[in-house]
Amino acid sequence: MPRERIISGEQQGPEDNHYNFALRPQSFAQYVGQEMLIRKLQIAVRAAQQRKESVEHTLLHGPPGLGKTTLAHVIANEVNAQVHVSNGPALTKPADLVGILTKLQQGDVLFIDEVHRLPAVVEEYLYSAMEDFKVDVTIDSGMHARTITMPLPHFTLIGATTRIGLLTGPLRDRFGIREHIQFYEVEALHQILQANAASLKLTADDKALWELAHRSRGTPRIANRLLRRVRDYAAVEAKGILTLDVTRLALKLEGIDERGLDEQDRQFLRTIIEIYGGGPVGIEAVAATMGEETETLVDVIEPYLLQTALVTRTRQGRRAMKLAYEHLGLKYTPPPQPETDSPLFGEET
Repeated sequence: MPRERIISGEQQGPEDNHYNFALRPQSFAQYVGQEMLIRKLQIAVRAAQQRKESVEHTLLHGPPGLGKTTLAHVIANEVNAQVHVSNGPALTKPADLVGILTKLQQGDVLFIDEVHRLPAVVEEYLYSAMEDFKVDVTIDSGMHARTITMPLPHFTLIGATTRIGLLTGPLRDRFGIREHIQFYEVEALHQILQANAASLKLTADDKALWELAHRSRGTPRIANRLLRRVRDYAAVEAKGILTLDVTRLALKLEGIDERGLDEQDRQFLRTIIEIYGGGPVGIEAVAATMGEETETLVDVIEPYLLQTALVTRTRQGRRAMKLAYEHLGLKYTPPPQPETDSPLFGEET
């Protein structure tokens, strides 16, 4: 599936990176939404500061675009530490990791995105670094090989993953703090859009921002992206003013409906309903029918559809819910109920 889907939570190109950085909150006080998570992280950070220790290693997991990278920077800012950013696929050999670890200073934050994609040989080096703050480096090779143990300053590793189930047990257990980031409430997205519209110096009606919030799939990154698309449309078609009507026309042009679904989301639902009778159907069969990779459906499309009760998972496979039929304007047929046991021999019916 193309990564340029406007309602994908994945990072997309330099424009996304530029605006996400420019609009990113710098402290817990500026962070909007995720109140319980922020409260727990505040306590962990302040307790570490009182003990004059580094913050415990932290694992953040959840769908893309919800602020895992932002939270890593916020934690670093709160403890006045430098952030070193990397990602799992980039660390292909132990030397890559060792090179980063040896540059860390006391209390620094090392952020590894897609931590579930770390190669096994690199992950093993990370164990002693996280637990004992040391790393063993092999010098030379063959009969002249020797191992040197290099001490490391106490640092905080913040790992981010969209698929926590793919993390190995030993790595997962070494994180003292493990938190799931939920989709954002519409009210929180509205606040984020208000602040970002002001930062971008946009003239926007409040109703237009509410419309964007409702269609942003609970994801701040998508909300910011939609805001930029509507801004561009308004600049060309409406003298730069974001009204409710202009916003709806812009989103219609992008193919995004009232629930924030695009054509690929709707195709996923129609495949289950029209081809497989509403399910249950295996995700592999849906992927083959749509011509998509199974991992793409599981990681990119399914999370929001599951969260909004349009689709459910059963032991037999995926099933479309009544809400999905109503959204597509299709007639809903309740699934057949399991047959009850027949009466016992000799029992009156």
